[in-house]
Amino acid sequence: MDVVWSGDWVAERLGVALEGDGELQELLGLALRRNPKRAHLLVSNVLGKHVPQKPSVVYGAGYGLGERVRALLGADDARRAVVLGYAETATGLGHAVADGLRDAPYLHSTRRPVAGVAQAGGFEEAHSHATSHLLLPEDPELLAEGAEASTLVLVDDEFSTGNTVLNTIRALHESHPRERYVIVALVDMRSAGDRDRLTAFAAEIGARVDLVTRSSGTVTLPEGVLERGQALVATQEAEQAGQAEKAVAAPAPVTRVALDWPAEVPDGGRHGFTPAHRAALEAALPGMAERIAGVLGGHVRRVLVLGFEELMYAPLRLGTALEAVLGEVGAEVRYSTTTRSPVLAVDDPGYAIRTRLVFPAHDDPADGPGDRYAYNVAGAGFDAVVAVVDSTADTPELHAPDGLLARLAAHTGQVLLAVVPSYAPLPVQEPAVLPEPLRGPDFSSYAPEDVGWLLQDLSDTELEAPTEEREEAIQSGGAHYAESLPVEYQPSAEYQALFTAALDASAARIARAVGTVTETVLAERGPRPVLVSLARAGTPVGVLMRHWARHRHGLDLPHYAISIVRGRGIDATALRWLAAHHDPADVVFVDGWTGKGAITRELAAAIAEFETSGGPGGSAGPVGFNPEIAVLADPGGCVRTYGTREDFLIPSACLNSTVSGLISRTVLRADLVGPDDFHGAKFYRELAGSDVSGDFLAAVAARFDEVADQVDAETKELLAADRAPTWEGWAAVERISEEYGIHDVNLVKPGVGETTRVLLRRVPWKILAKRGAGADLTHIRLLAEQRGVPVEEVDDLPYSCVGLIHPRFTRGATGADGKAVQGA
Repeated sequence: MDVVWSGDWVAERLGVALEGDGELQELLGLALRRNPKRAHLLVSNVLGKHVPQKPSVVYGAGYGLGERVRALLGADDARRAVVLGYAETATGLGHAVADGLRDAPYLHSTRRPVAGVAQAGGFEEAHSHATSHLLLPEDPELLAEGAEASTLVLVDDEFSTGNTVLNTIRALHESHPRERYVIVALVDMRSAGDRDRLTAFAAEIGARVDLVTRSSGTVTLPEGVLERGQALVATQEAEQAGQAEKAVAAPAPVTRVALDWPAEVPDGGRHGFTPAHRAALEAALPGMAERIAGVLGGHVRRVLVLGFEELMYAPLRLGTALEAVLGEVGAEVRYSTTTRSPVLAVDDPGYAIRTRLVFPAHDDPADGPGDRYAYNVAGAGFDAVVAVVDSTADTPELHAPDGLLARLAAHTGQVLLAVVPSYAPLPVQEPAVLPEPLRGPDFSSYAPEDVGWLLQDLSDTELEAPTEEREEAIQSGGAHYAESLPVEYQPSAEYQALFTAALDASAARIARAVGTVTETVLAERGPRPVLVSLARAGTPVGVLMRHWARHRHGLDLPHYAISIVRGRGIDATALRWLAAHHDPADVVFVDGWTGKGAITRELAAAIAEFETSGGPGGSAGPVGFNPEIAVLADPGGCVRTYGTREDFLIPSACLNSTVSGLISRTVLRADLVGPDDFHGAKFYRELAGSDVSGDFLAAVAARFDEVADQVDAETKELLAADRAPTWEGWAAVERISEEYGIHDVNLVKPGVGETTRVLLRRVPWKILAKRGAGADLTHIRLLAEQRGVPVEEVDDLPYSCVGLIHPRFTRGATGADGKAVQGA
């Protein structure tokens, strides 16, 4: 009988060919995923990630590779080697390789920051769904001590282009050069060109680089396969939408089993795992397996041990021990783990991912909430599932009605929960405990996954002052604008109708700009940037960019909002938090628009100061933040990453908090914000009835598909164009400042967005409107009329309009009604 290969479905539809040695198709199947770089996924049958497999087969695959490395190095050099595995897929494989070397310590990269543990390094994985890797050894000398004499063994599940591994070697070699490296993978799928590159790389760094793999081959991808693969995924997802999931009649009971995990043994290699740890675990495994078997009872015939993301080795070894116990009574044991990676499921024998369970993350991940997945569990005939998590992940989300345990209980007869204590190294003394981001609905009306606010909540503090009083204090030098808040402008019915009309008229235009700037960021700063918007004007834009990336590419980009204050710089505590939780090189700062470029310059200076100071630790040297801003609109010609350089009406500029998640401007005042605090802001819960933040997002997102082709064309043109900043806007502001006798560029606010702010928050003197600007200025004219501010039509203006703040303001400069501004 012919056996159907689990890659046939993809191969037949996309023309993808897998060619190699005799066992390659036994080791690998094919699936599809949403990914802007690579649509196909090689699915391993022996890794224990997506495909349930016998634990002994999974462990044996890694252990056998480790024995081959030991033979290659010799016993003495194997004893001095250090093994490094890659999160999340290869953490268990790398650990098994280390076991095969017998005496080598093991460390795996992680995407989970751990408070108090210093980062020894980090790197990027280009094709992964979640790309940032951290190295967090408890012993900082693990990767450094005697480096030249020791061999570093790097383990990944597949060696495709080689970029990830070679980038890691290059980074570590610069700080601690070695004479030898060994790369280990289950399969070598490099092209001929990539094979030549490894030889050249070894010669470049002056070290020997060996490769040990179980199987080798190539993937042949026809022209246009990425686009056709993405289209096929979209079609399948549309067909599957709304389909009822098949489940058993009644959910299974969930029972907690006490493992009695040995206290001296870490849960894995996140902080290092030594031969002594290995010996203690081996001694404890039989007893833990007997306890699990005792709770399962004697009726089970097919059991799945399900690990959790990076926690692969502990459940794998529990699985091998349970396999030995249950094998005596004829029961089967299989092993797999949950994952972050979204993969299309197709119930076809020729497809590697037959079923998919979706559930929310349950370990409070640093990049915010998101979906997680368990593949090939539903419908696989398991009459019991043993879910193994670490204690960090034993949270209410795990036990929630839509959590992992409930999802499993609908597809099996019995669920056991086994919790391995999360190993916590003794923390390195930090200068202060960093605060955590705020999220909706407790702070802001945005969904919690849309933005994490790196701010402190000052909602109960009285900060508002009358506009005229604030302006006099600011211009006299008696106060800084960030030390108080203007009274929130409450739009009239006429003005609110203008906003609604403007949103309807400009939604497609905004969607184009959102798509173009997001695609540019993904192309130049991807594949998985961390969006950090400048609160608050940048925040709606950051949320929309996140929505575009998810809609078009299935990416859940982390997004945070941070405070920057003109003349005071950026929130250094927030930068320290970002550096502790993400690779700073991934951070992309986002703002709504540019005026004259003051914030662009402020950010560049602030980041330069932060980097010069040594960043989070104060002595470790530059940390790698890129000060370039990505904006929706760049009429001032101040940045190189933008959606458009037209000065048009962005409806989110028309309102204040009610279009920005009900969050105020940021506040920086010495009596409220300490050196280790985030800057502050208020959440105006009382304005919920007027909140249109969600309406703004929905209106723009509804036009994403409509503008997709235009975005692709515009992005292609932009990426090929000269986008160097011209600073045209700055020159215009300096000219206007002198022509109108103001002599202070801070009082000249160019562009539709900045002019709107002048009318809503400051004391305006006059408005300069470009002759023939049209509908983009309708709301400007209405606000000017309401405040008694003259609008002057002018030519030769690079912006649609410019707002001039009263240059010599005192409260006596206004009329008796506080609105009509007298001549300067």
